[in-house]
Amino acid sequence: MSSGLDSKVFIVTGGTSGIGLAVARRLAAEGAAVVLGARRKDVGEEAAGSIRVAGGRALFVPADVSVEADAAALVAAAVAEFGRLDGAFNNAGGFNASGPLTGIDGSAWNAEIAQNVTSVFNCLKHQIPAVLKTRGAIVNNASNMGVVALPEIAPYVAAKHAVVGLTRAASLEVAERGVRINALVTGGVDTPLSRSSHLTSEEAAAHIASLHPVNRIAQPKEIAPFVAFLLSDEASFITGAALAIDGGFTAR
Repeated sequence: MSSGLDSKVFIVTGGTSGIGLAVARRLAAEGAAVVLGARRKDVGEEAAGSIRVAGGRALFVPADVSVEADAAALVAAAVAEFGRLDGAFNNAGGFNASGPLTGIDGSAWNAEIAQNVTSVFNCLKHQIPAVLKTRGAIVNNASNMGVVALPEIAPYVAAKHAVVGLTRAASLEVAERGVRINALVTGGVDTPLSRSSHLTSEEAAAHIASLHPVNRIAQPKEIAPFVAFLLSDEASFITGAALAIDGGFTAR
């Protein structure tokens, strides 16, 4: 368990399944209150309810954080419900546009950028003023495609590289004021989104696993402790970093 999370308040976007839900549950188990932001209200209410049943504090707010007003509403809800905001895990994103770059149309490109980069910008813009008051921390999920690349997913690679750059630039703006901002570089993770996009068969899953030196992909519960650490005071000297938890993927 990470120390110093008790009584703190965190936003988790994309917090209703996969990595986001695992992180929200971990933070709540360590005594933090969590505000889950996602688009599906029924799934979101169920996720927040499961955390409360386990003894944690959780609030679900319907939000599409590619829309600035929704990102602002998440911050407002956290402060209204729990009185403060100590940080966030900006995890919302998705993978849609694939194929040769020359065959991807402009609308698909714009949608990928909005979902994966504009969403993080909107969140940071409205989270930072609140987090400055508590001298907290923010983690943005860039994935391994934030530092390396694979062919035929150019919009996603570009978007995640942009998340790393945005993280570093934002971290420099607030470092002297006690706020830390880092990027998470994850390898393959077994999530509902992954199963619907690229882990669609045993052969596909085996191929993705083979790209990792450990020859497997992660479970969300393996990512959650690292995010909790980065959000905790134990990581007080880490900011502006893109930190890998990827089974060796980016070491090759």
